Order: sequence, then C-alpha cells, then structure tokens
Amino acid sequence: MPKYSVVVPFHNEEENVTALYDQLKAVMEQVGDSFELVLVDDGSSDRSYKLLEEIAAVDSRVLVVKLRRNFGQTSALAAGFDHAQGEYILAMDGDLQHDPSEIPGFLEKLEEGVDNAIMRKFPSRCANWLMAKLSGVDIHDFGTTFKAYRREVIHNIPLYGEMHRFIPALASWYGASICEIPIKNVVRERGKSHYGISRTFRVFFDLLTIRFLLKYMSRPLHFFGAFGALSIFFGGTLSIILAGLKLFTHQDVMDQHGPLIVVAGILILAGIQMLAIGLLGELQVRHYHTASHRAPYAIDRLVRLRAPEEPSMLRDE
Repeated sequence: MPKYSVVVPFHNEEENVTALYDQLKAVMEQVGDSFELVLVDDGSSDRSYKLLEEIAAVDSRVLVVKLRRNFGQTSALAAGFDHAQGEYILAMDGDLQHDPSEIPGFLEKLEEGVDNAIMRKFPSRCANWLMAKLSGVDIHDFGTTFKAYRREVIHNIPLYGEMHRFIPALASWYGASICEIPIKNVVRERGKSHYGISRTFRVFFDLLTIRFLLKYMSRPLHFFGAFGALSIFFGGTLSIILAGLKLFTHQDVMDQHGPLIVVAGILILAGIQMLAIGLLGELQVRHYHTASHRAPYAIDRLVRLRAPEEPSMLRDE
C-alpha cells in the first residue's frame, strides 16, 4: 500500500496531461516515500484518456479511472478517492494551475497531524467569506481543489453535486482539524477553463445545502418542526380569537374577518405540512445511516500496470 495518493480529475485536458504527470512524478520521487497517481478521466472527448492510458502502460504507480461520461468534478474526485489506497490523499486540478512543487508543503503539514491542509488565493473573497461564515470553518479559499487529507477523513465524506468545495466544512463536522498553507496561483498556459458564471448559481444552492446539512443533517425535525409548530400556534391562536368573536359578540366573522379565517387555515395547514416534512426527513436520516452507499459516478474501466516484473495491463471493465 502506498503512503501517498495523488488524485487528479481530467476533462478535456490533453494539452496538460503529460506535462502534469512529468511534474508530479518528479516531485513525488523527490519526496522519497511510496506513492500512486490516481488519474481520473471524467468523460473527456479529446485525447486525454488515450494519453492517460499510455502513461499507465509504462508506470505501475499510475491508476487510470475512466468514467462512462462527464459526471462533473465532484463525482470524478469521489471516484478517485474511492480507488486511492494511500494513507494520505492529495487532490489537485489537471489544468496545471496547481503547482506540484507545493505538494511537499502539504505533506509536511499532514505529517504534523493536521487532517486537512489548504490552499491558494481565490479572487472571489466575498463568496469565500460567506462560505466561511455559514460553514463555521475559517479558511480563505473553499473553491480550490488543491487539498490534502488523511484517508480515514476523506472516506467518511459523501460527495455529490459541487460538494468538493465544502469538504473542509464536512471534514470539520466529522471532527477533523483544518488548517491552510499559502501556495502560488499559477496562470493556465494551455487548454480552456471549465469555470464560468453558470457555476456560481450551483455553488450558491450547494452552500445552502451544506449549511442545512451541517446543522440539521441528523435532526431535520428540529428545523421543520420549529417552523411547523410556530405556524400551527399562530394559526390556532387566530382561529380561537375568531371563534371567540363569533361566540361572545355574535359578529358575522365570515363577512367581517374572512381574510383572517383564510390566513388561519393556511397557517395551520402549512404547519402540519412542515411537521410532516420533518418526520419524512427523520425517516431519510434513518435510511441514510442504514442504506448502502451509492456512488455518484459510473466507471467504464480501470487501467494499471500490474507490476514491474509483470509488464501487462490490468483492465476492469
């Protein structure tokens, strides 16, 4: 079993695959401990997978995970994490915007007993400030993929959607220690960026999700039940007041206070629905803790050279 695993997702990065592999191999060989490179092809339509397969054919330390289609960065990382065997797992992008020479700094932090070390500067300071406040984890860059983890930490974290950027918050919830180290921001020289304004909206909704998960993941009824109980209380109070007016003052409540009757009814019904949602959430939590984990990706094949003494390709299809 290798000591370190470096997980790199690729999507249409044919211009960067070979260069990144050469840099990663040089840096990890200088580190001196055993390592593996888990290179994930996230449904590339260019020559990325072909190049990855050629690399795996000559280096037994390389495992290529080919996904059946483009599942997205989070799912690609999840596939890499699931197949990584190292005691320490480091993740980075495949576009050469993360400098492999920074890796020894991450590994040094991990050796000091810190469970997650991060990151680089990110232009969207407002977004990171908001993420830090909502998640309760005081770090400066949630967006970068360049992170390092202990194996036991990352394997406890379910990944889907755009959740890879919230791994520090989820890891903290599981009891991991979080720290960050400064790294250089390398400008992309080749290839086309996959980031755009459309991703901002997905991140915003994921941010709301992560806030809910961190606070109410194991007790959803506390969230929905509180709103439901308040709604029923105010609706019931309003109904009692209107009933009192009808009984003791003989007012024509329907004519004089018709809108209030409707409001009271809506509040009571909404409260009952919120309580029901909370109970359903509790059932889902129970299901989450008992059901088998489903992967957010589908693998087409795994490619790894068997061993130096047996130079044949291993494929799982």
